[in-house]
Order: sequence, then structure tokens, then C-alpha cells
Amino acid sequence: MPLGRSLSMTSLNGLPQCEDEDLPVEDLLLFEISWEVTNKVGGIYTVIQTKAKTTADEWGENYFLIGPYFEQNVKTQVEFSEPPNPAVKKAMDTMKSQGCQVFFGRWLIEGSPYVLLFDIGSAAWNLDKWKGEFWEVSSIGIPFHDREANDAVIFGSLTAWFLKELSCQFDDKPNIIAHFHEWQAGVGLILSRSQKLPVATIFTTHATLLGRYLCAASLDFYNNLDQFDIDKEAGERQIYHRYCMERASVHCAHVFTTVSQITATEAEHMLKKSPDVVTPNGLNIKKFSAMHEFQNLHSMYKARIQEFIRGHFYGHLDFDLDKTLFFFIAGRYEFSNKGADMFLEALSRLNFLLRVHKTDVTVIVFFIMPAKTNNFNVETLKGQAVRKQLWDTAQSVKEKFGRKLYNALLKGEIPDLNKILDRDDISIMKRAIFSTQRHSLPPVTTHNMIDDSNDPILNTIRRIGLFNNRTDRVKVILHPEFLSSTSPLLPLDYEEFVRGCHLGVFPSYYEPWGYTPAECTVMGIPSVTTNLSGFGCFMQEHVADPEAYGIYIVDRRFRSPDESCNQLTHFLYGFCQQNRRQRIIQRNRTERLSDLLDWKYLGRYYMHARHLALSRTFPDKFEMERSAPPKTEGFRYPRPSSVPPSPSASQHSSPHHSEAEDEDEDERYDEDEEAERDRQNIKSPFSIGALPQGKKKQHGEYRN
Repeated sequence: MPLGRSLSMTSLNGLPQCEDEDLPVEDLLLFEISWEVTNKVGGIYTVIQTKAKTTADEWGENYFLIGPYFEQNVKTQVEFSEPPNPAVKKAMDTMKSQGCQVFFGRWLIEGSPYVLLFDIGSAAWNLDKWKGEFWEVSSIGIPFHDREANDAVIFGSLTAWFLKELSCQFDDKPNIIAHFHEWQAGVGLILSRSQKLPVATIFTTHATLLGRYLCAASLDFYNNLDQFDIDKEAGERQIYHRYCMERASVHCAHVFTTVSQITATEAEHMLKKSPDVVTPNGLNIKKFSAMHEFQNLHSMYKARIQEFIRGHFYGHLDFDLDKTLFFFIAGRYEFSNKGADMFLEALSRLNFLLRVHKTDVTVIVFFIMPAKTNNFNVETLKGQAVRKQLWDTAQSVKEKFGRKLYNALLKGEIPDLNKILDRDDISIMKRAIFSTQRHSLPPVTTHNMIDDSNDPILNTIRRIGLFNNRTDRVKVILHPEFLSSTSPLLPLDYEEFVRGCHLGVFPSYYEPWGYTPAECTVMGIPSVTTNLSGFGCFMQEHVADPEAYGIYIVDRRFRSPDESCNQLTHFLYGFCQQNRRQRIIQRNRTERLSDLLDWKYLGRYYMHARHLALSRTFPDKFEMERSAPPKTEGFRYPRPSSVPPSPSASQHSSPHHSEAEDEDEDERYDEDEEAERDRQNIKSPFSIGALPQGKKKQHGEYRN
């Protein structure tokens, strides 16, 4: 149902009321503006793409996304069409008549929202004029050599121009909400406010510019938030103009939002303003009709990863694959920000513990972090070729063996097993065994790195000595390229790969939200995060015992790096001590947390931000009820009553314990009972709709 229908009468808790009965509230238009609409650069693309269906369901034909036009993206993602809204069409035609190329269509994602795309190149001739106008209203100068900032000025100027042409058609009636994401879109917000357009504006920062730069410099960021000379730090990094664009956008917006509480704290110090609303990031959750289907997918894709391991470690496959755990870290190659430095140090300590306790568990760790390479590693390709050759040899011998056995049985004879394989078969198998001999260790990287000697991951591996030796219980594989189902090495998409692993490890130091652990959660894969990531803070708030549900939260805020590393090692070692039954139980619990991350529930925060913007922009037309932002009372998972709640709690004092203990623990686990209790903790979000006259709900009735 479009939002407008909820505003014509007494509204829901925290939502505005429209006092003008003549105002056609169904004609309210929502525009979301971002540089990453149809243009994948980072995580904002995921936010907008996954949220589109929920927002389109709420707003219907009145929801539009605005972004830049890049032909290579549009070819596969956008279906062009004419705008159904006459006001939008007229505004576009006006811009086209003055030489700007504007495209309209549907973005071919779930929800199929309308998109409005501006060709930046077609308007570049206006750059100097628009930079001058931007200087006049903001006193922010943009250097000519910063291509990204110049593009942001063009994009923002086109956005403000479009909103002006559109709003002129509504005779100053409050018909438009514009939601701007990140500093690249912020110029449009600043210009819209300077021109006093009748537009309710929202600005969302997904990560502050300066915060990312300072963390990348390995400074003690969070313990010195109030100590930084912001202008000096931005100037030294030559991003002062970008920082000013971001800060001006924050202060010009009617409503300012961030994606997590940790980013809210950061914004308060970096941008000198606390956010009005925290809007957590969600995902589109698709539940399987069969409860354990995701467990079956885990088994299937784990087998595919095991095939890769058989080839990669040929000649050194002296460990039991059924007792091998797959850990991984993935994301942008930000060595410190993403926690790869701490993860490697923890792996070194884990390797020591597993060897000391003489455990039969092997851990294989994948680093999926794109870096500059020039091709696949020859030794890695050879490993997969050897594996395939062995498979073909085994199939050939098996077929010959089977035919002889079949013929003997038809004759009513028991074949002589000593004669069923002839000398040629023995020779073929011996040659196959000889082909698996290798005189080098399995490679720690799958590709040839361009700057091998300066690569931080490889240098750390050299320092800690994790070279995939036979005696190592922890083995490392760096895959410096995004995964693809067409790869000759590991033919799996990222989602398939994640489902096949046992644990995702993301001990980030700077992570405003953290989609990687969130994606693990919705796929039923346990993960490690930190209390410096938005996701980790969100889970601490909404889950009484996160470890019981497979969410391990490393304390990187209030502990020293060494203490945090020990805690991470403790989590990893505890996970290695779980038996298969315990891991299955934990995956079931992890998957049930996916409801917490569904846009159907988290979309309420965006609803609140939009209504708050309307009430602040048009106070004579829209009114907010005097209440707090949406609360999540009851929106919380308690600690499971069954045992074992988590690896750390079920960890034994020694690696040797009786199977009877495990059986006793498993008997206390009732999955159906736990699942039903968890379902009761996720209540339906408030729905959009008019209330009967005279019936007004109290604040306590909206507990979510």
C-alpha cells in the first residue's frame, strides 16, 4: 500500500498525520539518490538493491531511484520505458531540451523499481559553472584533479535541477521526499536546500569519509575520537573538500541517519552531529519450505569445496576431509580495517593449540580478498588437473572391475579378487600414484601476485610460518579474486561458497555495518564479528547470548589487541572442539536469526526517518506524534535453554572427553521447541494503514 493512504487519518505510532484534507497524499513521491544505483561500487549497492522490494511494496508507482548512467551497467540491468508520472516526464523533457541526457526505466532487480539515470558526461560542459554556483552557496571549492568530486558536483547539480523542475509543478505543495546516500549524492541535497525547494530531505552516511581514512592509517581511532583535529586530519589526507561536502550535507538535511550505533558515535565526533535515526541494514530473506534445506545445501557445497582441496593439496592429502573445517574471510582488501592482521595472528595461535593437543581436526582457511594479479598460479592449476586425471583413472578401472564382476556373477561364480585386476590395471594405478608426488608445499595463494614481496597477507604468512606443512593443523589459501561459478579452480559463486563453509571470520576494526557476517547468518553459517562493527553491536542488542546462535563477538573496543586476539583464538579453538551434531544444532540456531535481518522488520526505521522528515519540512501539513523512534522491545532472542549453548560454553578442559557427555548434551536439545520460542520473539512489524475513527493505539501496543 502506498504510504499516502496512511497519512490521511490519525496515523500509527511515530508516524505523521496530514492535517490538510485537500492534499492528495497519494501523490507523495519518494526519490532515493545514490551514486550506486545500478552501479556496484561497494556495500551501498547491496543496501539499495535489497531494500528496493520492501520500499516498492510500500510506495508502489511513487518510488523512484536516481543514479548515474553507465552504459556497461545499464545494458544488463535496466529495461527502458516512458515515465508513467506526467510530472516526472515533463521535468525530464525540460532537462533533455537543454542538452542533458536523462534515461528512465525499471531496474531489473527484485521489486523492479523505477530508475532515473543522468549521463554525467553529457552535462560535463556545465562543470565550471556548477562548481562556481556550488562555491557561492557553500564556500566549498573542488580541485580540478579530483575526478570523483567533480562527478559528484555534476551529479548533484543534475539532481537538484530535476527536483526543482519537478517541484515547480506542484505549486509548493509538499509532494516530494528525497533521500540522499553518502557524500557523492550530497551536493544535490545542499543545492536543493539553498534553493529552498519544497522537498523533505534525508541524508544517510554509511561510513564517514574521515573515519575510514583514519582507521586505514592504523591509528587508535575509537579511543581518540574526541582528540582528533578534524580539519587538520582531512587536509593532510587531501580530502578536505570531500569532508566539507559530507559535513554540509549532514547539517543541511532535515533528517540525518546512520546505519549503526557505532557509526552514530563516529559521526557525532567526525561530522559534529548526532543522527536523528539509526537505520540498520537488512537483507531480503527467502525462507526454504523445508526447514533443513539449508543444511542440505551446506553438505552439497562443502563437497564441492572438498574437491578443490583434493586437487590443491595433492601429494600432501594426509588429513581426513571429514574432520576438516573450512573457515573464510572475504571483502575489500583492507588489511587492518577488515581484521585480516588479527585473524592471521589468531590462526598462528590456533595452529599451536591444535598441534599441542594432538587433535585430528584440520582447519583450512580461505582469504577471498581481491588484489592485483596477472594470472592463476601454475601449481594450483596443475593440482586440479592431477585431481581430474586421478578421477578419470579411477573411473576407468572401476568400470573394468565392474564389468568383470558382473560377468562372473552372471555365471554364478565368486570372482577371484586377485585376478580381477590384471597387471595393466596395477601399472595404471601405480602411474597415477606417482603423478601425485610433489617436491614442494601446496601453494598459499591461487594466483600470481603482482606485488608479492609487499603484499601484507603474504608477508604475515611468511612471518608466522603458515606454509601448509604436513605438520600444520591450520592451512591457508589466499584467493585474491572474487569467486565465480565459471572459474577453472573453484567453480562456485560467493553464496554457494559461503554455504559450503563452516565459519566466516570477520574481526573488523572498522566496519560501519558488515554485510559479510549478515549474509552468513541468513544462510545458517556461524560467523565471528566484533563490537566495532554495526552488525556486531546490533546482535549484542537483540540476542541475549549471541554465541549460542553462532555469532561470536570479539571485543576490539575495550581490550588491547593482544587480548582481542586471544579471545578470537579462544572462539576458533572452541569451534574446532565441537562435534558434527553440535555444529548442526548451531547452524539451525544461526539460520533462525535471519528474521532479525529481514527488511520487512528493519524497514520500519526508514519509515520513521521519512515521516520525521515530512513533519520537520512541512510542520503545518504533517505532524509527528510525540513519541520515541521505533522501539524493538520484545524484538530479542533469549539464551537457548538447551545445552550446548555455544562452543566456548561447551568447551572441555581437555581435548579428550567421552562421547557419553555429547549424547547427554544432545538429548536436552529440542529443535522444534526452540524454533517455536524464537518465532514468538520476532513479532510482526507495524503495518501501514488507517485506524478506525476514535481508536488510537497507545505506545505500548507497538512493541515490535
